[in-house]
Amino acid sequence: MPRARRCVWLSATLDLGAIFGADFRAHAPHIELVDAVTAAEDPASVDFALAWKPAADAFIPFPKLAFVSSIAAGVDNILACPSLPQGLPVLRVRDDDQARMMAGFAAWHVLWHHRGMGDYLAQQRDGVWQRKLRKQPAREVRILILGFGHMGRVAAGVLSGLGYDVRAVARRAPDPALVPDGVTVLAGPDALDRLLPQADMVINLLPLTEDTRGLLAADLFAKLPAGAVLIQLGRGEQLIEADLLAALDAGQLSAASLDVFQVEPLPADHPFWRDPRILITPHEASEPDAGALARHIAAVAERLDRGLPVETSVDRGAGY
Repeated sequence: MPRARRCVWLSATLDLGAIFGADFRAHAPHIELVDAVTAAEDPASVDFALAWKPAADAFIPFPKLAFVSSIAAGVDNILACPSLPQGLPVLRVRDDDQARMMAGFAAWHVLWHHRGMGDYLAQQRDGVWQRKLRKQPAREVRILILGFGHMGRVAAGVLSGLGYDVRAVARRAPDPALVPDGVTVLAGPDALDRLLPQADMVINLLPLTEDTRGLLAADLFAKLPAGAVLIQLGRGEQLIEADLLAALDAGQLSAASLDVFQVEPLPADHPFWRDPRILITPHEASEPDAGALARHIAAVAERLDRGLPVETSVDRGAGY
C-alpha cells in the first residue's frame, strides 16, 4: 500500500480543495488534500503542495515540503511567489488531453480567420446567402507558432495535419523525433526575426518569463506581413494592448483572437469588447484534467516512497 501523505493546496484565487478534492479521493485516496489553515496546525505532517497563484506568504508555514506542483502547465505564478523556498522542486503537469484541447482551440481560431467565419455570422443575422467562390487552400496559409513545448508540438501537428504551412520558434533545437511531419522549427536568437516576415498568422503559446513579457508589441507586429492575424493563447502580460490596437488601426494586423488579458476578468469598459476585429474568449483555451493531476501527484509521491529524487522539468533560471 502507498504511504499516506498530506498535500496542502495554496491559492489566493481558487478553492483547489473544492475543485480537485473528489478526484484525489478517487485516483489518489492515500493523499489527503488539505487547506492551508488546516495544514498549518501540524505543518510537519505536510509532505508537498499543490499551488496556483499562491499568496505572497503562502509557503512560510511549510518549510519542509518535498515539492510543489502547479495545477497546469504554467508555473510562472508559482516562481513569482516571494516565499517560494530556494531549491524546492517546482513541477508542472504534462497532460496530453489538455494539450489536445489547446490544439483544437488554436485550430478553431485559425479556421475562423482563414475561412472568414465571422462573415457568415453577419450574413445569417441579415438573412443573406452569399458564397465565397475563391477559397484560399490551407497550404498557402503560413502559421507561426511561438513556443514549441508540449502544447506547441501538439498544436503544430494538428495544424499541419489540416494542411497548413506550419513553422515554429523554439528556444533550443528540438529532438527531430518530436517534430511533427510537415513542421519547420527554428531555434536560436535570430529565429523569430527570420520567421515573422513569412507568417500570415501568429499563435502565441509561450510561457511567461522576463524575456516574453511584453513581447507582443509594435516592434514584433511591424515585422509581420501587412494584414497578419494574432492568436494570443499564452499569458496576458505578453501583449502590449495599446500596440495591438495601433497595429489593427494601421492595417498591419487585420484581426486578433485573444484568450488571455493583462487584467482578468476583462473590464466591461475595455475597448477590446467593442472592436469587431477582435474575437474574445474568457481564458478558455484549455484546462487540466483533474484526474490526470491527481495521478501526477500520486506518481511523484510514489518516487518519494521509493527513496528516489523528485524530477522536475522546470528551469527556474529560464522561468518555466
